[in-house]
Amino acid sequence: MKIITHSIFKKNFKKRIEPNSNLVKRFKLRIKLFLEDRENPILRDHALIGKKLMLRAFSVAGDIRIVYKLEKRDLAIF
Repeated sequence: MKIITHSIFKKNFKKRIEPNSNLVKRFKLRIKLFLEDRENPILRDHALIGKKLMLRAFSVAGDIRIVYKLEKRDLAIF
């Protein structure tokens, strides 16, 4: 699977995840899991509702989620 990062994702990553080294480690582990098996229960992957109906999200830690859109079976936009 290929991952493309949106500019909003990059901005939020620098603000919320990058300053905390523990979150960076967890983020890397979750991305690895996501690439291996998107349906792994550890990720708690779920579809979003409302204005974000076409998007999905998975958990990194606590209130930190990665929101993404599947463009194709092998392409995710964060």
